[in-house]
Amino acid sequence: MYYRKKAADVCLELGTAYDEGLSTQEASARLEKEGPNSLVEKKPKTKLQMFLTQLKDTMIYILFAAAAISVMLDEVTDAVIILLVVFINAVIGMVQESKAEAALLALKNLSSPTATVRRGGKTMEIPARELVKGDIVLLEAGRIIPADLRLTQSFNLKIEESALTGESVPVDKDADFVADEETGIGDRINMAFSSTSVAYGRGEGVVVYTGMDTEIGKIAAMINETAEELTPLQKRLNDLGKVLGLSAIVIVAAMFGIAVLQGRDMIEMLITAISLAVAAIPEGLTAVVTIVLALGVTRMVKVNTIVRKLPAVETLGAVSIVCSDKTGTLTQNKMTVTEVYYDKTEQDVLDISYDQNKVFVNGFVLCNDASAKGGVRTGDPTELALIDMGAAMNLSRETLEQEMPRINELAFDSSRKLMTTVHREKDGRVVSYTKGAMDILLNRCSSILILGKISAIEDSHKKEITEAAAKMAKKSLRVLALGFKEGDDSASEENLTFVGLVGMIDPPRPEAKNSVSEFKDAGITTVMITGDHKDTALAIARDLGIADDESQCITGHELNELSQEQLNKMVENLRVFARVSPEHKVMIVKAFKANGRIVSMTGDGVNDAPSLKSADIGVAMGITGTDVAKGAADMVLTDDNFSTIEKAVAEGRGIYQNIKKTVLFLLSSNFGEVISMFTAIAAGLASPLQSIHILWINLITDSLPGLALGVDPKDSDIMKAKPRDPGESLFANGGLLFTVYNGFMIAAITLGAFIWSPVIHLADAGREVTLEGIKLMLRDPDILMHAQTYAFTTLGVSQLFHAIGMRNYDKSLFRMNHLENKAMLGAFAVGLMLQIAVTEIPFLTVVFETVRLSLDEWFNLVLISMVPLLSHEVIVLLKKVTKNQLSL
Repeated sequence: MYYRKKAADVCLELGTAYDEGLSTQEASARLEKEGPNSLVEKKPKTKLQMFLTQLKDTMIYILFAAAAISVMLDEVTDAVIILLVVFINAVIGMVQESKAEAALLALKNLSSPTATVRRGGKTMEIPARELVKGDIVLLEAGRIIPADLRLTQSFNLKIEESALTGESVPVDKDADFVADEETGIGDRINMAFSSTSVAYGRGEGVVVYTGMDTEIGKIAAMINETAEELTPLQKRLNDLGKVLGLSAIVIVAAMFGIAVLQGRDMIEMLITAISLAVAAIPEGLTAVVTIVLALGVTRMVKVNTIVRKLPAVETLGAVSIVCSDKTGTLTQNKMTVTEVYYDKTEQDVLDISYDQNKVFVNGFVLCNDASAKGGVRTGDPTELALIDMGAAMNLSRETLEQEMPRINELAFDSSRKLMTTVHREKDGRVVSYTKGAMDILLNRCSSILILGKISAIEDSHKKEITEAAAKMAKKSLRVLALGFKEGDDSASEENLTFVGLVGMIDPPRPEAKNSVSEFKDAGITTVMITGDHKDTALAIARDLGIADDESQCITGHELNELSQEQLNKMVENLRVFARVSPEHKVMIVKAFKANGRIVSMTGDGVNDAPSLKSADIGVAMGITGTDVAKGAADMVLTDDNFSTIEKAVAEGRGIYQNIKKTVLFLLSSNFGEVISMFTAIAAGLASPLQSIHILWINLITDSLPGLALGVDPKDSDIMKAKPRDPGESLFANGGLLFTVYNGFMIAAITLGAFIWSPVIHLADAGREVTLEGIKLMLRDPDILMHAQTYAFTTLGVSQLFHAIGMRNYDKSLFRMNHLENKAMLGAFAVGLMLQIAVTEIPFLTVVFETVRLSLDEWFNLVLISMVPLLSHEVIVLLKKVTKNQLSL
């Protein structure tokens, strides 16, 4: 709490003499005791650790169990295929997340490598990590603050704190100020914080906190403490894995029960039970979902988004709250003059003409220490805004000073709140320009410039000027006034002639307003979180359409009075959070999450890092963003464009939609396998499929169209829908019924194909077709292999046709644009060729225990396999008829 004490008292408490500083011996002793002025590093994950992390998944555990049992039953080929899928899945995930967590390392790199200190009465340069509490640090423009300091002297000192507090302009510092207990971090003007930078002036301060005890260190600790959470999709897939695992156990138990009742061979039934358990598990699901997410990452790059963590892609689709930092995210982080007042008239800055307003423009450009020469911008943001105003009229300070060189000046002083420069014109005349706070400058004016003529200033003039300034201030514009004086080279600031006013603000990004509106249409709420002042934040929020009135705005001071539970109850009605600290930002994110919202947090500063990490999905700015923010985020916008988030959300929704289609498609196939096998076994028939058939279909035949579904183009109206419920099951909105129906349909045609061969043999033999007759025929190894080949082929090919309809189960096949998903056409062709290969290539027929089929047999099996397409058209027609009837 050193900001609540006088500088002299702080020095006394820390045992340092201000004029002398610490002795070298004392500094060494303290360094030994306190440790270096550096941040505790979080040990980065090794490649092996990242690889092993990918294996922490319920579905993966089930696959390991299936592989182990396969080895026990001497089905080594099956085990190898399963383990290969697991390995590929883990490698893909590891590659996508191979960027080490660089948040704390970046925080460390932000620290100044050296510091200028006074020790033993001598000024010296030392490594910043050797600073200790009690050291006297000297500050000047351009230096990075190396530790948290209680200022002991300040001379026109301004410090850039936007990365830490969100303040859009440098903060005027005052060493003599003594704060009270409730003063927020952004208002502690007697403090200088580690990793911020000196923008103007000079000063000195005593080190009060180093390393992890600094404000930046607290942020580092908060990032460390933030636990990783599962995304909605990960939770759904984990739940699905548990259900499928339980189902596999139930199936095995049921098979043993049937074996006992039917008096079958127990070993034979164990192998059959394992086959059924394998059929219940979609072995390719984890790999397909991982690859679909990876392909989604590639698509995101096209909309200027780099995804650091795979699951973040689908999380975007469920986002219902977008919490955004103001400075640099919703705004341009560039002070800009928007309004002017001169000749008794308020105007937009774009309407002014240099030829008609030379004194006004020259004054603001010349009375200035900022520069934008060669694209390199240096100086105070307020003065840079004035330079930009001149640049819009093809006027630069450097060019003007060649014509009107500066011959005298009176630097800005925080007590005077004025700055004056004196210039000599080509004809030898001298003119001085003074700019500064309106109320102070106006009191020093004895005349006014109106339409090129100077006249005595009257009370009516002062009233109009004050009202114009008040209007600007009401819009949260920062107001500066200009006066001038001729024939005096002394830089006097008395008896000035009033010229005009400028109003400036860090303006909203042009595209942000449209994005906020589009988010509203998509059922997504935009929330502004900033360290800036309440009035400024609310003005920007109103302009962007984020907030309507002051009741939707709350300050950090008010948040301090609330518990987390109290904020949880009222947060849904809040849209703007002003003057907040990093701790507040995390508190806000937690409040929205407590209300069941999926929260995205965007930001670019150090102060955003903890909230980026604690949000469901953290989004950092790629250009202006600090390394800390990027390290803590799940994704980075390479163009720093707020509207890119809207495109990314649309992509996320499309990817989740595709993943859901893929999951339902794969599970309908598995359900069909289980039903067909269970029905056959329960009826006393041989198994229609072997384990290797099931693995082939689950891993190869199904996975190809599954991947093609994963890259299906998103619906054009996808952003018109409300965000999905994060607790929504993958089977919601009819998904379960759809899966069960398709499972039964696939099981029916698979069983039909399986008994087709024995039925033909019975008919050819002139025997009656009965269940017992079919059982008898299937005891013949050749007939059984033929029947299993029929079932295997029909199941595989029917899935290929089924995938085509899965692209859109609300639209007829004849209305779909099949060419927009060339991957599906390719998957169909490759899948069909592979299915032909395992029945026609001699080597593969031995491995898969299949028989070669005639052209007629292939024609008939393909015809049967097209039943899912017919089913799709019937369902679409029924939906259309039902919809028309309801509309009547």
